[in-house]
Amino acid sequence: MTLQIRELSKAYSKGKKALDSFTLTLEKGVYGILGPNGAGKSTLINCITGIIKADSGSIIFDDNGDRDYMKRLGFLPQNQDFYPNFTAREMILYSMALKDVKADDPKAYADEILKRVNLYDDRNKKVGAHSGGMKQRLGIAQALVGEPKIVIFDEPTAGLDPKERIRFRNVISSLANDKIVILATHIVTDIAFIAKNVVLMDKGRMIDCASQTELCSNIYGKVWETVTDYDKGMELMKEKRVSNVVSEGELFNVRVVSDEKPTEDAVSVQPSLEDVCIYHFGEIG
Repeated sequence: MTLQIRELSKAYSKGKKALDSFTLTLEKGVYGILGPNGAGKSTLINCITGIIKADSGSIIFDDNGDRDYMKRLGFLPQNQDFYPNFTAREMILYSMALKDVKADDPKAYADEILKRVNLYDDRNKKVGAHSGGMKQRLGIAQALVGEPKIVIFDEPTAGLDPKERIRFRNVISSLANDKIVILATHIVTDIAFIAKNVVLMDKGRMIDCASQTELCSNIYGKVWETVTDYDKGMELMKEKRVSNVVSEGELFNVRVVSDEKPTEDAVSVQPSLEDVCIYHFGEIG
């Protein structure tokens, strides 16, 4: 099972390309998309989901050249609205009707979907009374209606508390065995915990797609930690790419991403995915 994105391009006003011959092949597993503001992440997702049409290029599902992949697609947009007077079960039944999903026992099918996101016990509760985390899980549930082979989540943990964020990650991880899951977010830790591969993109192009281990190995020897005083710490933050600062009494432990050793006593440390983003983009969003 593969999703092939071939030479996808999209330009907006004044000829600025949001996607510039973007090419990527995805297989089963979770893929995290990272890039700075304006990298083209949202445009890519909107093209894949059919919200906007690309100027050129193609998207093909599986080796048989199936271009009608939309019927195999589930999508959780960044902003979603539910009918507040519907129950969770009624929302899934409604999604089934919209997607023309048939079942011998529709209510039983809806309940099975809700069990997968831990909402079965609240199946008869009005959506208007759901917490933000419950609504997000309901959004995942509607995306799973019809057993799609491709599932896309756009900024899925925005506004969730830490407990709900962990629960969300666990649900996503459980989907990875038989689906292509695309996760676009600016929260690096979400991707760090669950993504099989990470797609780095900038200026509408893919600049790398690899495992987290490979991406971190590629910048080994370029991440440093140094303990310094306030003035030197402020200087480093102004002149270097700093990924973290920890106060240690009157001193500061400064983590610097740099091709060169930032201070004489700096020591090389193991890179993280956040360091990878700082190295390539300076920041993400």
